[in-house]
Amino acid sequence: MQTIVAKQISGLAGLKKARSLRKLTTGSMRLPGAMSNANQMETTLTAFHEGQIVPRKEFSSTSGIDRSKDRRLNHTAAAVHQKVVPAKSVTTWISDQISNTSLSHLSDRTIHRSKRMLLDTLGVGILGFQTDIAQNVMKTCVGLDQGSAKGNHKGSVIWGSRNMRASPATAAYINGVSAHAMDFDDTWHPATHPSGPTLPAIIALAESMQGDYRPSLENILVAYNVGIQVQGLLLRSSASAKSIPCRFHPPAVVGVMGSAAACANLLGFGTEKCRNALGIAASFAGAPMANAGTTTKPLHAGKAARFGLEAALLADQGIEGNSKILDMPSGFGAFYDDFNPEMLLKENVNNPEFLLHDQDIALKRFPAHLGMHWTIDAALAVRSNLEDTLVVDNIKKVIVRAPKSKYINRPLPSSTHEARHSFQFNACTALLDGEVTPKSYENAQRTRRELVKLLEKTEVQTPEDNKPSFNEMYVEVHIHMLDGSEVRGRCDTPYGHWRNPLSDADVVNKFSANTTTLAQQRRQEIVDKVKVMSASHNASDLARLLYAY
Repeated sequence: MQTIVAKQISGLAGLKKARSLRKLTTGSMRLPGAMSNANQMETTLTAFHEGQIVPRKEFSSTSGIDRSKDRRLNHTAAAVHQKVVPAKSVTTWISDQISNTSLSHLSDRTIHRSKRMLLDTLGVGILGFQTDIAQNVMKTCVGLDQGSAKGNHKGSVIWGSRNMRASPATAAYINGVSAHAMDFDDTWHPATHPSGPTLPAIIALAESMQGDYRPSLENILVAYNVGIQVQGLLLRSSASAKSIPCRFHPPAVVGVMGSAAACANLLGFGTEKCRNALGIAASFAGAPMANAGTTTKPLHAGKAARFGLEAALLADQGIEGNSKILDMPSGFGAFYDDFNPEMLLKENVNNPEFLLHDQDIALKRFPAHLGMHWTIDAALAVRSNLEDTLVVDNIKKVIVRAPKSKYINRPLPSSTHEARHSFQFNACTALLDGEVTPKSYENAQRTRRELVKLLEKTEVQTPEDNKPSFNEMYVEVHIHMLDGSEVRGRCDTPYGHWRNPLSDADVVNKFSANTTTLAQQRRQEIVDKVKVMSASHNASDLARLLYAY
């Protein structure tokens, strides 16, 4: 994507001209007037706690002149006046993109794909709110957050709840946890769950922005794409990021950066504030993969959403981060041994499209780690080739040939979350039941005798040619019978993968199946609003529909 340089249009005449240019290119866009000049952190923290966010003015360090209008005009006129300029650093190059991106920079394909992701994330978040982990997080946060209350008209909506609101940071946290609670959220390549850290943050923030500052759904769509783009770019600073992660959980690393970027775009930051937001967010980043398969893992998405939002608000108050945080081995490079910002620039600086235009997303059919989708489809292929009903006592052994990855090789999972990360469990469940559903991971199903017997006969093999990458892996399931016969199944690309994406109808069907706590009319309204993401509707028009009734 190109770095944008816009000619500065100043004064009231320029403001009117920029509005006209914006209407001609991308439709309506927020052009706020004077911003709050509160200088005390306490003022903003109080407003933030009460669910009201007001961006601060930007002042020139030399003249003291308010540059916020000029910066917003640069943002809105960028589609008309642009050229490629040399990037001084990765941090500045990405910060420029965060600040200057508008709807005109998104291709129709990118917009379509991001709307599918957005709808899917709302659905899995509403469903995820029903899980024990989300409920426990909510109870803990509500006890700590004075802004959380049932029937509270201030603050931001807790998705799937019955009329619960919280401060924007707390709502972002709870909704982020809910989105990842069942591992049902989207997965990208290089590997991360990009939406869980991003969408909860910008919806919670947008709900809290009042009056002339209130963003439209169109603004939210743009900010969402900015957050996704930044995550994708940062993952391209490391060749090892293309493999299934084994050290840090990506949503806690790139997710918090994407959340901060999306919030910075929504708040209308200039390049300097965007740099600071990224610098602050980097200090909130990181979570170990050792917690995969535990109830802590969903917290990673929630904390990324929350801390990205807070990083943007702290930057708005003048807190500074390292201005080259994305260029340094001791900065963002601390998370990757092979960190290479030069490679990131070389491969992406001249790309006119957002990464999502070329690299689609995986939307999951099953509430489990993405690697399990290969396993389930391979096992279902075996089952379809069986001449007789599967009888566990007639099976000698089951072999699952999968890529080497310790955290998803779990012979006898002892919890729901371990089962979501077990090649063995998902293969055996698909073989026994002919399907895998959210109920498949419940304790009663996980501990049944026939399944345990089959698990005890199952082993995982890791061929050297089977690379631990969602873009290259395959899974084979072989059943060896006591009579000497053998049945095999293989999956190279499961349905829902970016090479074999869900149909639009199936995306809507998944959303509807995940949101049965909402009335049918309410579900349809959400689908309709996401389909358009109109400039004439704001965040509250969407958020009010996310309650469970």
